[in-house]
Amino acid sequence: MIGTRLKRAILSAIALLASGGTAAAAELTVGGKDFTEQFLLAEMTKQLLEHKGYTVEKKDGMGTNIVRAALESGEVDLYWEYTGTSLVTFNKVTDKLTPDETYAKVKELDGAKGLVWLAPSKANNTYALAIRKDNPKTDGMATLSDLAAAYKDGKDPVMATTAEFPKREDGLLGLQKAYDFKAGRANVRPMEIGLVFPALANGDVDVSVVAATDGRIAAMGLTLLKDDKGFFPNYALVPVVRKEVLDAHPDLKPLLESLATRLDDATMQRLNGEVDVQKKSIEAVATAYLKEGGFL
Repeated sequence: MIGTRLKRAILSAIALLASGGTAAAAELTVGGKDFTEQFLLAEMTKQLLEHKGYTVEKKDGMGTNIVRAALESGEVDLYWEYTGTSLVTFNKVTDKLTPDETYAKVKELDGAKGLVWLAPSKANNTYALAIRKDNPKTDGMATLSDLAAAYKDGKDPVMATTAEFPKREDGLLGLQKAYDFKAGRANVRPMEIGLVFPALANGDVDVSVVAATDGRIAAMGLTLLKDDKGFFPNYALVPVVRKEVLDAHPDLKPLLESLATRLDDATMQRLNGEVDVQKKSIEAVATAYLKEGGFL
């Protein structure tokens, strides 16, 4: 942390001299995790802040625990986090909370640690179960209660999951309790996350566990089954900033919130899909979206 602060002080001094004594642009470090949505958010944030005169270093591609530790230590000044991740992973809260209660709880608990949760987006990157069109085993399904009924009736839909989903209480274990069904080991196919979409498209499985804002959902015309009993935690996408940084740069709040409040599931699915499906670059997608929204 000391090394990071010293580095910033030296760079600021150099910038100050180069500018002939005028105030240098403030320096910020934007963090990010190691998947498409987070790469996009880190890049959008970087471009937006640079447009407003900040000097920005981007440190993305980090694991969840690593980027959070970097935020707490001051190596990172801000990044986009999910409410459910902070609630369960960082604060060990296992109570069933509504989306608003989840946001309020993490805002309170992380606030005590010097981390400020800004206004949440409408994007909720929670677990979801997806089905494809024209499949007799799942046609007509709209909710997770419908899926549970299919298992109870012996229709035995085959489910593709991530490797850890069947073992998690906030995954299949808890889902089966909440909806009172048993999928049965023979009907569950754990696999790498990147394989659940082709497995569903190819007809190898009938339902796949996905992240709700994945761009392949819209691209493949998939349907997400409604979590009608509210089992899965809410994973609202929110910019989180260290308090000392926000105190020094209060303009960050309206700036980041103006971006956050425009994001929803459909928007993130579209942007993620432009990268994962259409193979556009992270930088190009970020720039196009910011220009489209009038941010640049």
